[in-house]
Order: sequence, then structure tokens, then C-alpha cells
Amino acid sequence: MKYRFTFAASILGLMASLSASPEELTLPGGKHLSKKARLGQKLFFDTNLSTPPGQACSSCHDPATAFSDPNKSQPTSNGALKTLKGNRNAPTAAYAAYTPPFHYDPILRLFVGGQFLDGRAPTLKEQAKGPFLNPLEMANPDKQTVVNKVREAEYAWMFDEVFGPGSLDNTRKAYDRIAAAIAAFERSPVFARFDSKYDYYLKGKVKLTPQEMRGLVIFESEEKGNCAACHPSRPSANGTPPLFTDHTYDNLGVPKNPNNPFYALPPTLNPDGPAFVDLGLGKRVGKFWEDGKLKVPTLRNIALTAPYMHNGYFSTLRSVVDFYNTRDVRPTCWNELVPEADAQRLGCWPAPEVKQNVNGDELGNLRLSDREVDDLVAFLKTLTDGYRPE
Repeated sequence: MKYRFTFAASILGLMASLSASPEELTLPGGKHLSKKARLGQKLFFDTNLSTPPGQACSSCHDPATAFSDPNKSQPTSNGALKTLKGNRNAPTAAYAAYTPPFHYDPILRLFVGGQFLDGRAPTLKEQAKGPFLNPLEMANPDKQTVVNKVREAEYAWMFDEVFGPGSLDNTRKAYDRIAAAIAAFERSPVFARFDSKYDYYLKGKVKLTPQEMRGLVIFESEEKGNCAACHPSRPSANGTPPLFTDHTYDNLGVPKNPNNPFYALPPTLNPDGPAFVDLGLGKRVGKFWEDGKLKVPTLRNIALTAPYMHNGYFSTLRSVVDFYNTRDVRPTCWNELVPEADAQRLGCWPAPEVKQNVNGDELGNLRLSDREVDDLVAFLKTLTDGYRPE
């Protein structure tokens, strides 16, 4: 049987279903969303829930780009106020439901799990509360404003159906229920399809091309890419397909991005100006030995989620792999604010944004040839959802 990649067609069908009425809304495979997830879907796509209106969760987590920011021309996302930009590249929301709650693992001696790149929200529900009140995102002044908007929405009746009569009367409880509904939608199979070419390969239903197979060997080999050390590529013990993340935190030595618009924001929003340094996990837990560490992302749909890294420094997937391969081989650029294109042209890499705690054991000098880099990129492209039989 022949297979082909039909992500665009699959997404069109998915988006058509998402715009349907709750009674008509179904997922790929014929499974119906729960009432709570249907309500969450309404909230997720509602552009009236920002101040001013125009910004929804889906604005930065678009299903057409695997629930990442659809605007690939800038490193960080727009907010409801178009003159303001976030300080980080919005990560994909796909497969986020599989992230464990934020915690410290005493055996691994590592922080694990949590939402956002620094783990500051312990769970998916708590994460859903953040963007509504972030001045760089949906910019609402308080919870009351959000709840008032929801009370006036055409789907407000669904809250009583899901949570019981008077479910929006109390602002604190209503805000909590808004987040719970969004989290229910994000836990649905819409966000975790597990239907990439690699998934079919694991089931024995399709073969990888010779180049993709070489890339898989490089990905898993401890003597080559060793990518699977942080991005496990095999099903878990309970049978869950690979998530391509171990949910830990790492400082990869990524340079500052001179094109990050956050540097130019007013002092009330960025008091450090161009000197701003993203300390990631270190700031969240208050420990300097965690400075610069950010959550290991899933690699599922990685071909669709450019730009890459927390500050959007890399514009292409190949550049990311090239950086992993040569970070410690190339000379350091004369200036820490050298854009990616110039660094590639000059054959150097700028110094890391956070110079301490950089992972020098698992990347930096992989000794991959140009062909091996291309092979690895080819394998990563097999992780895109929507691979279907003809």
C-alpha cells in the first residue's frame, strides 16, 4: 500500500470541524469531544477575550502550524496590542497534555515537567490562566474583565451545562472553570494525534526512505547525534507512543537574538532593555545553577514550528542541527549580537545568552558530515502529524 503526506488536507478538515457547531464537532477518527472540551474549543478560538479584542489562544497556537505561532517572519509573538511583542517564541501546544506536573526528581536530580518554557505553571489548567492577564499577550487588566467577556459570549450557556447552574456567577470560580475547559480541549486527541509517518513506521505499516532511516540511526546512536537522550524515540513502558521529550530542562548555549523585539519595549515592560537575559528555569526556582535552562520541547511536528529555540534565533531546522553539530567547533563571533544568517556566513557562533550551565556533554561537537546533518533533518520531518494512506 502506498502512503503519502497529506497534512494540509488533513488540517483543512480539522479546521472545518473546529468551526462546526458543538453537535457537529468531531475529531479525526470519528471520536466526539466531551462537552467540557467543546466549551474549551469555543474559548480557545474566541478572539473577543483579549483587550482590545482580536487575540485568541489560537492566534499563537494555530492548528494549521501544529498549534504554534503561524507568523514565521518574527522570532516572538504579537499580542493584543500590536506594538508589543513577547520575550519568548511561543512553543507548540500540541502534546502538552502529556507533560507531567512540575516537580523535582530526587533520583535524576533534575527539575521535570510543568508548562511554559520555564515550568512556571505546574499544570495545563494553570497555564491556561496565564495568557489572559499577560500584558504582552491578551492584555486583560484582571480576571473580572475576562469573566465578563465570557458571560456575554454566545456559548456562555455551555458553562451551566458543563459545570452546573450559576457557574459564572463567582469571578474566581468562573476564571478557574474557563481554564479547566481550555485544558480539557488541549487534552483531547485534536492536540495529540500520533499519526506521523514515524508512528506508522513503528506500527510496521510503512517503511522509511533510506535517508530517513539513516537519520533515525544518527538520532538514536550515542556515538552520533544522541538526540534520543533527551528526545526519547521509542514507546514508553505503558505503550504511549514516543513524545520526543523527557520533560527536563537544559541550557543549549543558544545565543541572544538581536532581532528579538522584546529588547525595544519600554522600561515598564522590560527594565533591562537590550541587556535583558532570559534565565529560564533559574529565575523560576531561584537557583543560579539552573540559570539558562529551558524545557526540552517535543520534536513532534518540529518541521512546522519555526522559528526555533526560546528566542527564535534559528529560522530553519537545518540551522538548529548545524548548531548542535558545530557549536563548540566554530570560533566565537566577535559580537554576542550576531544574527543567525550573519553567523552562518562568517562561520562562527555568538557566545551563549547564559554562559553558565551550558550542556557540553550531549551536543556541541557531534562530528556529523553535511550528509549526516541532512539525513537527520530528513528523519525529523517524519514526525509531522497527518501522514495518511492514499
